[in-house]
Amino acid sequence: MRDAKEILLTAKGKSQAIPITVVARTEWVKFNSTQSVASQNWATAQNFEAAPLSLLLQPNENGELASVLVGAPSATDDPFALGAISSRLPQGRYRFASESFLSETVALGWCLELYKYDPHRPTAPKNCQLELPAKLDCQRIITLANAVALVRDLVNAPANVMGPAELEAAARKVAEKGKAKFTVVKDKALEKGFPLIHAVGAASERKPRLIDFTWGSPKHPKVTIVGKGVCFDTGGLDIKPSSGMLLMKKDMGGAANILGLAQLIMAAKLKLRLRVLIPAVENSIAGEAFRPGDVFKSRKGLTVEIGNTDAEGRLVLADALALADEEKPELMIDMATLTGAARVALGPDLPPVFTTDDKLANDLQHHGQSVNDPLWRLPLWHPYNAMIETPIADMNNSGAGGFAGAITAALFLKRFVEHAKAYVHFDIFAWVPNAKPGRPKGGEAQAMRAVFSLLEQRYGK
Repeated sequence: MRDAKEILLTAKGKSQAIPITVVARTEWVKFNSTQSVASQNWATAQNFEAAPLSLLLQPNENGELASVLVGAPSATDDPFALGAISSRLPQGRYRFASESFLSETVALGWCLELYKYDPHRPTAPKNCQLELPAKLDCQRIITLANAVALVRDLVNAPANVMGPAELEAAARKVAEKGKAKFTVVKDKALEKGFPLIHAVGAASERKPRLIDFTWGSPKHPKVTIVGKGVCFDTGGLDIKPSSGMLLMKKDMGGAANILGLAQLIMAAKLKLRLRVLIPAVENSIAGEAFRPGDVFKSRKGLTVEIGNTDAEGRLVLADALALADEEKPELMIDMATLTGAARVALGPDLPPVFTTDDKLANDLQHHGQSVNDPLWRLPLWHPYNAMIETPIADMNNSGAGGFAGAITAALFLKRFVEHAKAYVHFDIFAWVPNAKPGRPKGGEAQAMRAVFSLLEQRYGK
């Protein structure tokens, strides 16, 4: 998507913009009676009755678009829905006649609805601009929209153009923009210090690495964010069926969301010391592929038996979480497209969140609801630890019995976090299978804006 500042504009001379008037269905008859006879006749000819989110394009005497009427959304409509009329309007510059209907969420929905991923089949961008009144922070909304677009671009990119090296380049670009300190661990140093990351990525010609960058004053509270960066997942020797690989370019969706979150944090100059960790790998099949039944010693020293090579995400996260935990951060967050079980439990739109911190869980759910980035807490049910036990190692990477897969994955990760004051794990889908208002089909930012809203409240100015 082009820079959102080309779509969202600070109001300059309302006479230049086409007004959008929002009318509730219950008020339509009264409102229509105050309009000119020509307008009333036009509404009748178009069968317009202000049904929720219906549009009436009203021409002037020259046949040019003069104004737009839109039926007020219903209470059950998506909060982005009013803004998402942007895709149904002709090109032009618009403003809401009444500022009471224009919120940050509506403006963000307007912008996100116009997103397109088209580097491989370029199309002309739709020039549908929206003027924002002074009551709204235009730059803030632009920053949010650009962060979502970054996430979508990274997730939508085909795996042949978004491997570990390209993900590193994208992370470096985000770090450089925020003037963060950037390092990468790979080759022998990775094999020695992060054996699980190395094992997962060893079979690919596109070599694994651990991306690591820090930003902010060391005097501020430490917040560390970790993102799963599996750029493509064949399933390894426990190979996925072809249908299971179709969306595996998105298996780095956790890393993409973490980079979008980092971009937001640095742009807002939050008072925290940020660390970003992304294990970037490709889970391939070759002579060096790790095998079911193999046992590896992790960075933390815990040994892991491989029950399934398709449960690779938790392995790469484990070493990254262990490194993060060594600093004893105030807050540690990971995001990962980790389990199909999470989708079975809550569907594609509602990412589960796991934490033992009740206040953190409640705050996250509140912020998610307030910014239209919903979440739902699932339990770290400790009795299910028995499902990842094995007689020959400290744990198995695949839960036995096929039950509670999202929970057992979260419990696996929790074993690598000991010193962080608070820890939260998000099992995201990072994909929209069917278009919704403000959310075109394809890669998506999930939990990112909810987490940023929380961090902004805790560590803002």
